[in-house]
Amino acid sequence: MRDIKLVEVRSEIAAGTRGASMGVDALKIASLDKKSDFFTQFDPINVPDANNYLWKGNNFPHAKYIDGVYQVLKNVYSTIESLRMEKKFPIVLAGDHSTAAGTIMGIKAADPDKRLGVIWIDAHADLHTPFTTPSGNMHGMPLAMVTQLDNLDCQINEPSEETLAIWKKIKTIGGEFPKIIPSDIVFITVRDTEAPEDHLIKNYGIRNFSTQEVRSRGIERIAAEALETLKDCDQLYISFDVDSLDSSISVGTGTPVPDGLTVQEAIELNVKLIQDKRVCCWEIVEVNPTLDSENVMAENAFEVLEATTKSLVDNF
Repeated sequence: MRDIKLVEVRSEIAAGTRGASMGVDALKIASLDKKSDFFTQFDPINVPDANNYLWKGNNFPHAKYIDGVYQVLKNVYSTIESLRMEKKFPIVLAGDHSTAAGTIMGIKAADPDKRLGVIWIDAHADLHTPFTTPSGNMHGMPLAMVTQLDNLDCQINEPSEETLAIWKKIKTIGGEFPKIIPSDIVFITVRDTEAPEDHLIKNYGIRNFSTQEVRSRGIERIAAEALETLKDCDQLYISFDVDSLDSSISVGTGTPVPDGLTVQEAIELNVKLIQDKRVCCWEIVEVNPTLDSENVMAENAFEVLEATTKSLVDNF
Protein backbone atom coordinates (compact mmCIF):
# COMPACT_ATOMS: atom_id res chain seq x y z
CA MET A 1 0.00 0.00 0.00
CA ARG A 2 1.16 3.51 -0.77
CA ASP A 3 2.22 5.57 2.25
CA ILE A 4 -0.10 8.53 1.73
CA LYS A 5 0.59 11.93 3.24
CA LEU A 6 -1.88 14.82 3.00
CA VAL A 7 -0.22 18.14 2.22
CA GLU A 8 -2.27 21.26 2.88
CA VAL A 9 -1.27 24.49 1.13
CA ARG A 10 -3.52 27.43 1.99
CA SER A 11 -2.01 29.82 -0.52
CA GLU A 12 -4.12 32.26 -2.51
CA ILE A 13 -1.49 34.89 -3.21
CA ALA A 14 -1.27 34.08 -6.94
CA ALA A 15 -5.01 34.06 -7.64
CA GLY A 16 -6.96 36.96 -9.08
CA THR A 17 -9.78 36.69 -6.53
CA ARG A 18 -9.50 36.21 -2.82
CA GLY A 19 -10.71 33.15 -0.94
CA ALA A 20 -8.86 30.10 -2.32
CA SER A 21 -6.93 29.83 0.96
CA MET A 22 -10.19 28.64 2.51
CA GLY A 23 -10.56 25.78 0.02
CA VAL A 24 -8.81 23.18 2.18
CA ASP A 25 -11.10 23.84 5.11
CA ALA A 26 -14.13 23.90 2.82
CA LEU A 27 -13.18 20.35 1.76
CA LYS A 28 -13.04 19.35 5.42
CA ILE A 29 -16.49 20.82 6.05
CA ALA A 30 -17.76 18.94 3.00
CA SER A 31 -16.41 15.70 4.47
CA LEU A 32 -18.33 16.35 7.69
CA ASP A 33 -21.53 17.04 5.78
CA LYS A 34 -21.06 13.74 3.97
CA LYS A 35 -20.28 11.97 7.27
CA SER A 36 -16.92 10.81 5.91
CA ASP A 37 -13.94 9.89 8.08
CA PHE A 38 -11.48 10.77 5.29
CA PHE A 39 -9.58 13.39 7.26
CA THR A 40 -9.06 11.04 10.21
CA GLN A 41 -7.21 8.53 8.03
CA PHE A 42 -4.12 10.58 7.14
CA ASP A 43 -1.82 12.89 9.09
CA PRO A 44 -1.69 16.24 7.30
CA ILE A 45 1.31 18.51 6.82
CA ASN A 46 0.51 22.22 6.71
CA VAL A 47 2.87 24.13 4.40
CA PRO A 48 3.45 27.76 5.45
CA ASP A 49 1.91 30.19 2.97
CA ALA A 50 2.82 33.78 2.14
CA ASN A 51 -0.66 35.28 2.12
CA ASN A 52 0.56 38.06 4.43
CA TYR A 53 2.15 39.64 1.34
CA LEU A 54 -1.38 40.54 0.22
CA TRP A 55 -1.47 43.19 2.96
CA LYS A 56 1.72 44.79 1.68
CA GLY A 57 0.35 45.71 -1.73
CA ASN A 58 1.54 44.57 -5.12
CA ASN A 59 4.65 46.10 -6.69
CA PHE A 60 4.85 43.76 -9.68
CA PRO A 61 2.06 44.34 -12.24
CA HIS A 62 3.25 41.60 -14.62
CA ALA A 63 3.78 39.00 -11.86
CA LYS A 64 1.61 40.00 -8.92
CA TYR A 65 3.12 39.34 -5.48
CA ILE A 66 5.99 37.43 -7.10
CA ASP A 67 8.12 37.97 -3.99
CA GLY A 68 5.54 36.12 -1.88
CA VAL A 69 4.96 33.49 -4.56
CA TYR A 70 8.68 32.72 -4.46
CA GLN A 71 8.51 32.17 -0.70
CA VAL A 72 5.57 29.76 -0.80
CA LEU A 73 6.98 27.83 -3.77
CA LYS A 74 10.19 27.23 -1.81
CA ASN A 75 8.12 25.95 1.12
CA VAL A 76 6.11 23.57 -1.07
CA TYR A 77 9.24 22.41 -2.89
CA SER A 78 11.10 21.47 0.30
CA THR A 79 8.05 19.72 1.77
CA ILE A 80 7.40 17.60 -1.32
CA GLU A 81 11.09 16.80 -1.80
CA SER A 82 11.31 15.50 1.79
CA LEU A 83 8.16 13.39 1.43
CA ARG A 84 9.30 11.86 -1.84
CA MET A 85 12.74 11.13 -0.39
CA GLU A 86 10.88 9.11 2.27
CA LYS A 87 8.86 7.38 -0.49
CA LYS A 88 5.62 8.97 0.71
CA PHE A 89 2.76 9.58 -1.74
CA PRO A 90 1.69 13.24 -1.38
CA ILE A 91 -1.96 14.09 -1.90
CA VAL A 92 -1.85 17.86 -2.11
CA LEU A 93 -4.83 20.04 -1.19
CA ALA A 94 -3.95 23.51 -2.38
CA GLY A 95 -5.45 26.93 -2.92
CA ASP A 96 -4.22 28.73 -6.01
CA HIS A 97 -2.60 26.66 -8.77
CA SER A 98 0.79 28.41 -8.73
CA THR A 99 1.98 26.10 -5.96
CA ALA A 100 1.89 23.18 -8.39
CA ALA A 101 5.27 24.44 -9.60
CA GLY A 102 6.71 23.84 -6.13
CA THR A 103 5.20 20.36 -6.10
CA ILE A 104 6.81 19.49 -9.43
CA MET A 105 10.16 20.94 -8.34
CA GLY A 106 10.06 18.84 -5.17
CA ILE A 107 9.21 15.63 -7.01
CA LYS A 108 12.08 16.22 -9.44
CA ALA A 109 14.59 17.06 -6.67
CA ALA A 110 13.87 13.79 -4.88
CA ASP A 111 14.44 11.76 -8.06
CA PRO A 112 16.51 13.94 -10.40
CA ASP A 113 17.32 11.12 -12.81
CA LYS A 114 13.70 10.13 -13.35
CA ARG A 115 11.76 11.69 -16.22
CA LEU A 116 8.60 13.32 -14.92
CA GLY A 117 5.34 13.59 -16.85
CA VAL A 118 2.42 15.84 -15.93
CA ILE A 119 -1.30 15.29 -16.46
CA TRP A 120 -2.96 18.69 -16.11
CA ILE A 121 -6.75 18.49 -15.75
CA ASP A 122 -7.78 22.12 -15.98
CA ALA A 123 -9.71 24.70 -17.97
CA HIS A 124 -6.46 26.65 -18.40
CA ALA A 125 -3.00 25.87 -19.76
CA ASP A 126 -1.14 27.89 -17.10
CA LEU A 127 1.76 28.49 -19.48
CA HIS A 128 1.93 32.27 -19.16
CA THR A 129 5.03 34.20 -18.11
CA PRO A 130 5.59 37.76 -16.90
CA PHE A 131 6.29 38.58 -20.55
CA THR A 132 2.94 37.29 -21.86
CA THR A 133 0.38 37.42 -19.04
CA PRO A 134 -2.69 39.58 -19.67
CA SER A 135 -3.58 39.67 -15.94
CA GLY A 136 -0.35 39.34 -13.98
CA ASN A 137 -1.91 36.58 -11.86
CA MET A 138 0.74 33.96 -11.23
CA HIS A 139 -1.63 31.01 -10.87
CA GLY A 140 -1.52 31.14 -14.68
CA MET A 141 2.25 30.51 -14.76
CA PRO A 142 3.24 27.27 -12.95
CA LEU A 143 3.94 25.19 -16.08
CA ALA A 144 6.11 27.97 -17.52
CA MET A 145 8.05 28.02 -14.25
CA VAL A 146 8.91 24.32 -14.35
CA THR A 147 9.65 24.19 -18.08
CA GLN A 148 11.74 27.37 -17.73
CA LEU A 149 9.95 28.97 -20.67
CA ASP A 150 9.83 32.76 -21.06
CA ASN A 151 8.02 32.66 -24.44
CA LEU A 152 9.71 35.81 -25.68
CA ASP A 153 8.34 35.12 -29.17
CA CYS A 154 4.96 36.26 -27.84
CA GLN A 155 6.13 39.04 -25.54
CA ILE A 156 3.59 41.79 -24.81
CA ASN A 157 4.86 43.08 -21.43
CA GLU A 158 8.05 44.74 -20.20
CA PRO A 159 8.54 43.35 -16.69
CA SER A 160 10.81 45.28 -14.32
CA GLU A 161 14.34 44.13 -13.57
CA GLU A 162 13.29 43.18 -10.04
CA THR A 163 10.42 41.08 -11.41
CA LEU A 164 12.76 39.24 -13.75
CA ALA A 165 15.33 38.65 -11.01
CA ILE A 166 12.72 36.92 -8.83
CA TRP A 167 11.27 35.10 -11.86
CA LYS A 168 14.73 33.64 -12.49
CA LYS A 169 14.99 32.57 -8.83
CA ILE A 170 11.61 30.83 -9.10
CA LYS A 171 12.56 28.96 -12.29
CA THR A 172 15.74 27.69 -10.65
CA ILE A 173 14.25 26.40 -7.39
CA GLY A 174 15.62 22.87 -7.19
CA GLY A 175 18.26 23.43 -9.88
CA GLU A 176 19.11 25.49 -12.93
CA PHE A 177 17.42 23.18 -15.41
CA PRO A 178 13.87 22.50 -16.64
CA LYS A 179 12.07 20.12 -14.29
CA ILE A 180 9.90 18.77 -17.13
CA ILE A 181 9.96 19.10 -20.90
CA PRO A 182 6.85 20.63 -22.50
CA SER A 183 6.05 17.55 -24.57
CA ASP A 184 5.76 15.58 -21.29
CA ILE A 185 2.62 17.55 -20.40
CA VAL A 186 -0.83 16.19 -21.23
CA PHE A 187 -3.79 18.54 -20.95
CA ILE A 188 -7.32 17.32 -20.31
CA THR A 189 -10.25 19.76 -20.80
CA VAL A 190 -8.02 22.81 -21.33
CA ARG A 191 -10.33 25.21 -23.17
CA ASP A 192 -9.60 28.79 -22.11
CA THR A 193 -6.24 29.85 -23.50
CA GLU A 194 -4.61 32.96 -24.94
CA ALA A 195 -2.51 33.23 -28.10
CA PRO A 196 0.89 33.01 -26.33
CA GLU A 197 -0.15 29.73 -24.71
CA ASP A 198 -1.57 28.41 -27.99
CA HIS A 199 1.82 29.17 -29.55
CA LEU A 200 3.62 26.98 -27.00
CA ILE A 201 1.04 24.19 -27.18
CA LYS A 202 1.43 24.04 -30.97
CA ASN A 203 5.19 24.54 -30.97
CA TYR A 204 5.85 21.72 -28.49
CA GLY A 205 3.05 19.43 -29.62
CA ILE A 206 1.36 19.31 -26.23
CA ARG A 207 -1.61 16.95 -26.35
CA ASN A 208 -4.93 18.36 -25.19
CA PHE A 209 -7.93 16.07 -24.79
CA SER A 210 -11.05 18.23 -25.06
CA THR A 211 -14.20 17.72 -23.05
CA GLN A 212 -15.98 16.65 -26.24
CA GLU A 213 -13.27 14.06 -26.85
CA VAL A 214 -13.60 12.71 -23.33
CA ARG A 215 -17.33 12.41 -23.83
CA SER A 216 -17.38 10.96 -27.33
CA ARG A 217 -14.51 8.50 -26.97
CA GLY A 218 -14.98 7.54 -23.34
CA ILE A 219 -12.90 8.01 -20.24
CA GLU A 220 -11.22 4.59 -20.44
CA ARG A 221 -9.73 5.38 -23.86
CA ILE A 222 -8.77 8.96 -22.98
CA ALA A 223 -7.03 7.83 -19.80
CA ALA A 224 -5.21 5.08 -21.69
CA GLU A 225 -4.08 7.49 -24.42
CA ALA A 226 -2.97 10.12 -21.91
CA LEU A 227 -0.83 7.54 -20.15
CA GLU A 228 0.48 6.20 -23.45
CA THR A 229 1.48 9.73 -24.51
CA LEU A 230 3.70 9.79 -21.42
CA LYS A 231 5.04 6.25 -21.89
CA ASP A 232 8.66 7.42 -21.77
CA CYS A 233 8.21 9.05 -18.36
CA ASP A 234 9.35 7.24 -15.22
CA GLN A 235 7.06 9.17 -12.88
CA LEU A 236 3.70 10.91 -13.29
CA TYR A 237 2.09 13.78 -11.40
CA ILE A 238 -1.62 14.56 -11.75
CA SER A 239 -2.95 18.03 -11.02
CA PHE A 240 -6.73 18.46 -10.86
CA ASP A 241 -8.04 22.03 -10.95
CA VAL A 242 -11.72 22.15 -10.07
CA ASP A 243 -12.37 24.61 -12.89
CA SER A 244 -11.99 21.62 -15.22
CA LEU A 245 -15.58 21.02 -14.15
CA ASP A 246 -18.30 22.77 -16.12
CA SER A 247 -19.10 26.32 -14.98
CA SER A 248 -22.67 25.26 -14.19
CA ILE A 249 -21.31 23.22 -11.29
CA SER A 250 -18.02 25.02 -10.58
CA VAL A 251 -19.27 28.37 -9.31
CA GLY A 252 -17.02 28.12 -6.25
CA THR A 253 -13.74 28.68 -8.08
CA GLY A 254 -11.97 31.80 -9.28
CA THR A 255 -12.15 31.25 -13.04
CA PRO A 256 -15.09 29.02 -14.04
CA VAL A 257 -15.33 28.13 -17.75
CA PRO A 258 -18.23 26.55 -19.67
CA ASP A 259 -18.01 23.20 -21.45
CA GLY A 260 -16.24 21.30 -18.71
CA LEU A 261 -16.54 17.89 -17.09
CA THR A 262 -19.35 16.62 -14.92
CA VAL A 263 -18.48 15.55 -11.39
CA GLN A 264 -18.95 11.91 -12.35
CA GLU A 265 -16.64 12.28 -15.36
CA ALA A 266 -13.99 13.90 -13.17
CA ILE A 267 -14.28 11.09 -10.64
CA GLU A 268 -14.00 8.35 -13.27
CA LEU A 269 -11.05 10.06 -14.96
CA ASN A 270 -8.99 10.58 -11.81
CA VAL A 271 -9.88 7.14 -10.44
CA LYS A 272 -8.57 5.57 -13.64
CA LEU A 273 -5.44 7.67 -14.03
CA ILE A 274 -4.19 7.20 -10.47
CA GLN A 275 -4.11 3.43 -10.96
CA ASP A 276 -0.98 3.79 -13.09
CA LYS A 277 1.94 2.61 -10.96
CA ARG A 278 4.09 5.55 -12.11
CA VAL A 279 1.85 8.15 -10.46
CA CYS A 280 3.73 9.54 -7.46
CA CYS A 281 1.63 12.55 -6.48
CA TRP A 282 -1.95 13.82 -6.94
CA GLU A 283 -3.23 17.30 -6.31
CA ILE A 284 -6.53 19.20 -6.14
CA VAL A 285 -6.64 23.01 -6.32
CA GLU A 286 -8.68 26.21 -6.62
CA VAL A 287 -11.74 25.53 -4.45
CA ASN A 288 -12.96 28.99 -3.36
CA PRO A 289 -15.94 28.85 -0.99
CA THR A 290 -16.30 32.65 -0.88
CA LEU A 291 -17.63 32.53 -4.43
CA ASP A 292 -20.05 29.70 -3.71
CA SER A 293 -23.28 29.05 -1.88
CA GLU A 294 -23.83 26.15 0.53
CA ASN A 295 -20.29 24.83 -0.15
CA VAL A 296 -21.41 23.05 -3.33
CA MET A 297 -18.03 23.24 -5.10
CA ALA A 298 -16.18 21.81 -2.12
CA GLU A 299 -18.72 18.99 -1.80
CA ASN A 300 -18.24 18.09 -5.47
CA ALA A 301 -14.46 18.39 -5.14
CA PHE A 302 -14.45 16.24 -2.02
CA GLU A 303 -16.24 13.47 -3.91
CA VAL A 304 -13.40 13.52 -6.45
CA LEU A 305 -10.77 13.59 -3.69
CA GLU A 306 -12.28 10.70 -1.75
CA ALA A 307 -12.92 8.46 -4.76
CA THR A 308 -9.45 9.08 -6.20
CA THR A 309 -7.75 8.33 -2.89
CA LYS A 310 -9.80 5.14 -2.50
CA SER A 311 -8.72 4.05 -6.00
CA LEU A 312 -5.09 4.65 -5.03
CA VAL A 313 -5.43 2.64 -1.82
CA ASP A 314 -7.39 -0.20 -3.41
CA ASN A 315 -4.99 -0.71 -6.31
CA PHE A 316 -1.77 -1.06 -4.33
